[in-house]
Parts: sequence; C-alpha cells; structure tokens
Amino acid sequence: MLNTEEIRATLTLCLLAAYADGDKHDREREQIRQVAEGLARDAQVNLPGLYQDVLLRRVQLPDVLAQLRTDEARQLAYEMAVCVCDADGQTSAQEQAFLAQVRQGLGQGAPAAAPAASPAAPAAFAEQADALASAPLQTAGAATLPEVLPLDLPVPRPAAVDQLQDAAAAPAATRLAGKVLAEEMDRKILNASILNGAIELLPENLSTLAIIPLQMRLVYQVGRNYGFELDGGHIKDLLATLGVGLTSQYLEQAGRKLLGGLLGRAGKGLLGGLGKQAVSSGMSFASTYALGHVANQYYAGGRTLSTQMLKDAYAHVMSDGRALQAQYLPQMQETARGLDTAKILSMVRGR
Repeated sequence: MLNTEEIRATLTLCLLAAYADGDKHDREREQIRQVAEGLARDAQVNLPGLYQDVLLRRVQLPDVLAQLRTDEARQLAYEMAVCVCDADGQTSAQEQAFLAQVRQGLGQGAPAAAPAASPAAPAAFAEQADALASAPLQTAGAATLPEVLPLDLPVPRPAAVDQLQDAAAAPAATRLAGKVLAEEMDRKILNASILNGAIELLPENLSTLAIIPLQMRLVYQVGRNYGFELDGGHIKDLLATLGVGLTSQYLEQAGRKLLGGLLGRAGKGLLGGLGKQAVSSGMSFASTYALGHVANQYYAGGRTLSTQMLKDAYAHVMSDGRALQAQYLPQMQETARGLDTAKILSMVRGR
C-alpha cells in the first residue's frame, strides 16, 4: 500500500509524463486540468496543486523519483507513466526519452537493500503497453467481443439518441442502412460497455490501458456497419470532438483507482472487494455507452451532424450511461471474475 508521499510522487510523475512530448493540444491540457480538479477529494494529496507545480515547472524528475521508496511504489509509478505516454496510441521520441530517464532514475535511486526490478520487467511491461496502444482496429479474430450480456436482460435505448436523430432532420432516404439491425447494434454497444466496465474493475495498469483501444474498435465497427472504412486518426478526431481525451481518460481512470487504494499489480483480484468496485466502474461503462450510441447516429446519418450536436448528445447519453451503471454492475462484476491480463491482451490484439 502506497503512503501519501508515494501517491503524490506517482501522480506527479504521471502529470510529467502527460506533458513529456511538449505537444499537447490546448483542448487536451484543459481536459487534464479538469481531471486534476475532479480528483481533488484528498486534501493531503492536493492533485490540483501537483498539476500547477508540473505546469509551472516547479518540480524536477529526480526529486519526484526519490520519493518512491519501495519496489511496489517504483514499479507502479513507472507502469502508470508508461501507460500515460501510450494512451494516445503512440509514444513520441520525447516520451521515449522521458521514460528512459525514469528507468535510469529509478534504478539509481533504489536502496541497496531493496534493488529495483530487473531491467527485463519494465522492458516487458513497456512492450505489452505498446502492443495494446498500437493494436489494429481490425484483426482476424476481432469481429466480435465476448458476449457478456445475458440474453434475458433488457437492452435500453437512450432517449438522447432518438432526439439526436430528430434534430438532424435527416429524411429517411438520406439515412444509411446498416448491415446490423438497430436492436442488434444497441445490444452490441451495451455488451461492449459492460465489458469495459468489467475491465476497469481489475487492478492492473494494463487492464486500464486496454479500455481505450477497445472503445476505438467499437467506433470502428460501428462506422464499418454503415460502409465507412475508418482509420485511427479519424476515430481520434471524433473522440476529441466529443470531448474525450485519450491521455486524460487514462489519467482519470487510473487516478481514481490510485487514490482509492485500488490500483496495483496483477494477482490481487478485483478492486479491493465488491464494496469498492462501483467507485471505479462507472466512467468506462458510461463513456463506452455514449461513444457507441453517438457514433451510431453519426455514421447512420452520413456524418452530417454538427460538432455542437455531437457534443450535446454525448453529454446526454453519458448521463444515461451513468444512470444505468448500477443496474449492470452485477454483470460487470461477474465478467471481471473471468478476466485476467493475458485474456485482455489477447482480446485487444484480436487473437
């Protein structure tokens, strides 16, 4: 269990990693600031203050690393920094140099009585994280995700989606016919939402990182249903339009776990017992639910919806998703019991 000083150092390292490439769009910077404000419940940690320290360059990397005094703290902090750099799907040369500095600093700062993890461990983790972040949108085995939604469970349709269709005022003739029936698409989106909510219940960093490529794959499959062959750049642009920042989303998910004492290494099972799970699962379920439904209307309408209409619809469907989260939490918990890092890696890679 990390103490307050180690939690502060870990979050500071994550913020340093978020700005390591020096190429963050103003929109992403604002989203990261909002994450810091939103996770400000612990006055001792004072995440907004840490954010300001990083932004104003009042902290130095060696000083941050020196506060990580245990092997567990050093490994967890390094893994989170790697995931922050990989969250947008690619690690820049600046980010690679930053991570090399982190590895070197952690190795040099390890006390003689407690040596840092062997070089193979961080290298293996970084390789797995890179594989997740760069996973293809379409692979031979990625046509469908595991079916985790029981057949007898109802599949709701968010009212905001129908309102979005009405607001577009698109004649039926201009709406594209999908290969999948509307009811089947609603079920596919709910299934993906439950699966991502389940993945967020796991304590491993790699599990948290896996949610983003699975969300992007859902958007890809929705677009393809209406005849659009999308690439990663287009999907990232759509997510940015909706206000979904890849780096900030990982920071928020992992930050909540860390502050709740729920983030750790593989083998620890579900997050701190069933009583704490609801704290962590709502965001991934709701964001996947909203992304899927808004993307479905966007591509069904031939990509004609305005930016403001998309943003408004996403906010409303996110609200619907948060309201539904408690209803489907038992399915998330049951699904999480059957997942581990190896299964999630295989799922994202489509194998």
